[in-house]
Amino acid sequence: MLTTVLNSLKEKDIRKKLFFTLMILIVYRLGAYITVPGINPAALSEVANSGLGSILNMFSGGGLTNYSLFAMGVSPYVTAQIVVQLLQMDIVPRFVEWSKQGEVGRRKLNQVTRYLTIVLAFVQSIGITAGFNQLSQVQLVSTPNWQTYLLIGFLLTSGTMFAVWLGEMITERGLGQGVSMLIFAGIIARVPAGVVQLVKENVFQSSDQTRGWALVIGLMLIFLIVIAFVTWFNQAIRKIPMQYTRRSVGSGDSSYLPLKINVAGVIPVIFASSLLVTPQTILQAFSSKYGTTNWYTTLMDWLSMQTIQGGLLYTLLIVLFTFFYAFVQVNPEKVAENLQKQGSYIVGVWPGPATEKWLSGLLVRLSVVGALFLGFVALAPILATHYFGLDSNLGMSGTSLLIVIGVAIDLIRQLEGLMMKRQYVGFIQEGAKTK
Repeated sequence: MLTTVLNSLKEKDIRKKLFFTLMILIVYRLGAYITVPGINPAALSEVANSGLGSILNMFSGGGLTNYSLFAMGVSPYVTAQIVVQLLQMDIVPRFVEWSKQGEVGRRKLNQVTRYLTIVLAFVQSIGITAGFNQLSQVQLVSTPNWQTYLLIGFLLTSGTMFAVWLGEMITERGLGQGVSMLIFAGIIARVPAGVVQLVKENVFQSSDQTRGWALVIGLMLIFLIVIAFVTWFNQAIRKIPMQYTRRSVGSGDSSYLPLKINVAGVIPVIFASSLLVTPQTILQAFSSKYGTTNWYTTLMDWLSMQTIQGGLLYTLLIVLFTFFYAFVQVNPEKVAENLQKQGSYIVGVWPGPATEKWLSGLLVRLSVVGALFLGFVALAPILATHYFGLDSNLGMSGTSLLIVIGVAIDLIRQLEGLMMKRQYVGFIQEGAKTK
């Protein structure tokens, strides 16, 4: 990985993309320290350490800690993407039609996603502000009136849309998928503070420092093992043997089609986390009136990723989104159609409908393995916080780890692809010069 990054820095075009991405991420990180007006600083630590605060901090890169312009992060945009993609599944005919129109249709769907993001961001921003203001021992909002709530809602919504724009700039002119890169950068930025906090609580504030150091070192080793396992699993592929009826002379007539074991990648984790945030932010606004009722506390427990029942619901959402997004990433109908047009077929499978059916069955089997893997990595830290008495924020580590590793692998693959492209172009140019 380090070799790929160092070699890519030697290429001018790739270096420009890399520096552009870094500049955008720096702007995003600076925005996480600009606190919106009307917020009481004394209540910020209590807000950041709450269950919902931990989730939003993951998406905003710690922006909620300062209740900054990016306190909502890109969470509303991810939720809007989920809704729009679900509506394309033969629910809204116009969306289905747009999804088949190529680039033109994609632009229309993106526009709808942005409008929906504005609505969700405004509702969520007012919801969490009102909820945290009622739950905090110290009032979060200095002057809690409708003008202040509208101002905060407008500023946080503007911050979300600006973050989305920054992500789009990264996608178009930088490296990686923009929104994922913003989440990735936010998680990485919080790692040093998390390590310091872990050492402080278990070593310097503990009566038995030897046991504390043993616990810290043990956790670090476990994290390294999990990182190696997750990286290995994300790179695992299923090689599908292919046969080609039309091939140039000397290129061979057989090959294989690589299909990742974890087809959906890290997207189901981001989707599931984001989907739990929306109802929580809405319910926060009703905490003062219904906060002590049984139905409210039960519902909030099921929506919190730091409880056993919430962890189970979170895992279930990951499983469902894994199956859903696997078929979004690899459309068996389109793949079968493209293979038939190219004069290629899967060994032992008839072209056309038979190939589509075979690929659908394979995707289901691969999604079972991928869903179990993602669910286990996300749920295991949550169980550890309850049964071993570890820090409750550790429950977020499984989700953060999946996102960081998934985005990092995709970034390295993009760099390798750009490097191969440069080598290929250079080979052609050298050949032209010799002629």
